[in-house]
Amino acid sequence: MLEFITWTVNPDLISLGPITVRWYGLMWAIGFLIGFVIVQKIYNREGIPEEQTEKIFLYMLIGTVIGARLGHCFFYEFSEYSQNPLEVFCVWKGGLSSHGGACGIFIALWIYSKKVVKKNYLWVLDRIIMSVSFCGACIRFGNLMNHEIYGHVTDVPWAFRFITNIHSWQAGASPIFSDPSHPTQIYEMIYCLITFSVVMFLYWRTNARKYEGFIYGIFLEFVFFTRFVLEFIKNSQVSFEENMILNMGQILSIPLILWGAYLLYHSINEMRHGEGLKLTRE
Repeated sequence: MLEFITWTVNPDLISLGPITVRWYGLMWAIGFLIGFVIVQKIYNREGIPEEQTEKIFLYMLIGTVIGARLGHCFFYEFSEYSQNPLEVFCVWKGGLSSHGGACGIFIALWIYSKKVVKKNYLWVLDRIIMSVSFCGACIRFGNLMNHEIYGHVTDVPWAFRFITNIHSWQAGASPIFSDPSHPTQIYEMIYCLITFSVVMFLYWRTNARKYEGFIYGIFLEFVFFTRFVLEFIKNSQVSFEENMILNMGQILSIPLILWGAYLLYHSINEMRHGEGLKLTRE
């Protein structure tokens, strides 16, 4: 029986001269590409013009990158970046926040709903979160490959030992391993994929899409409530979180959990006065 798994995957997938392809960047690209295909199929079903599908990809890409970077800088390392504001643009040095990325997506999609597709904001969100949940799983796979954002020390048989001196190890030094720890990146991949499966089923096999905000509310509860719980076994990302009862990830999850609960409450009430949630043959 396994006592732990020693993780020695190199974050760099391949190097061609000055160009290095990293697992993390590749998984972002795969997530966006497959997410775009999903949205394309949904929009084809809804009869939305193709040019509006292409624009949503651009809006989401810009919103995600800007939001994820600014979210990390403001929520996690504000004191450092306020002293060196130009460092905000040094994305290659690392530092992206999933909550910031979510906020960036919400803002970008609000602008998109008003300026491009001219649909209700919740209509857009109900149809885009399939892509977001799948992309979230890809990003957490990238975190696993980067040996980052893992959990507390544990004795479970699937615990991972991660390399803690990854840059010097890549330069030829001997690896220094963490104690066996929870591979929380895998846990988060799993809940993202479960969420993806549930919301895809609701959209394609039920009449849930008729109740604006229901599918999106399900997404918020699945992703951010699970994220809130998992934070109890994750290592702090920054030092100021060490003595906090709830860390920054949990604090940022609470408004999204409440928003999801609000949307579900209203959509379920609407179902009660309508035909309810049922399977379809479409």
